[in-house]
Amino acid sequence: MAESYVKSQIDNQRHAELLNFSKVLGVKFNNLELLNAALTHTSYANEKEKQIDNNERLEFLGDAVLELASSTYLFKKFRDLPEGELTKTRASIVCQETLARLAKKLNLGTMILLGNGEDASGGRKRLSTLEDAFEAIIGAIYLDQGWNVAFDYVIRQLSPEFENARTTGYRTDYKTALQEIVQSTPSSKITYIEISATGPDHLRQFEYAVDIDGKIYGSGIGRSKKLAEQMAAKETLKLIRNGELLIGN
Repeated sequence: MAESYVKSQIDNQRHAELLNFSKVLGVKFNNLELLNAALTHTSYANEKEKQIDNNERLEFLGDAVLELASSTYLFKKFRDLPEGELTKTRASIVCQETLARLAKKLNLGTMILLGNGEDASGGRKRLSTLEDAFEAIIGAIYLDQGWNVAFDYVIRQLSPEFENARTTGYRTDYKTALQEIVQSTPSSKITYIEISATGPDHLRQFEYAVDIDGKIYGSGIGRSKKLAEQMAAKETLKLIRNGELLIGN
């Protein structure tokens, strides 16, 4: 499956880094230029005098491969689920929070080529950057190795997530997702603080807020403490997704 990419003049150090990272991915690339392009942010490409490829086109392709691979897996694995539940399960897993979290487990942020400004502003931790690079890698694997290898890679990454979603009733656990992001920075600590508890006992309403490193972020309201904490975590994840909160900074 041939694809023409502008040579980025990978030096020996970058070549060695890409080889090691391909081992982490469990994929042996024929063309490391594809992997390098998947890890090249637009900000980096724009700073170079010579034209080099960024990962936007590969991200577009990887997104399509990811959707087809995950849909195929769910269709074959969960034969008892109707269409609506299949769609709900896929949507709850194939989302920015999950993909960024998986990217963090791969230490993908350390491999992305970023422009100076983007790097200085915390781009390596930005969820949208990690998600795009994760999908771009899938696109690169598909071009370099074909559908079967790309499918196996996607399922290797996502099957535990799908199985967990099935066990927990296809509901997103926002607290766990946020906890894993915070724990990726060892020095950061997360707690949940009760803001208020109002109403009679049978109609109690709680408000909780997320405290990260002594600062208050998203808050949420629920009929139970657990639900209020989940809603607070959900709002905090939105702040992270929008680049308004960078963990560890």
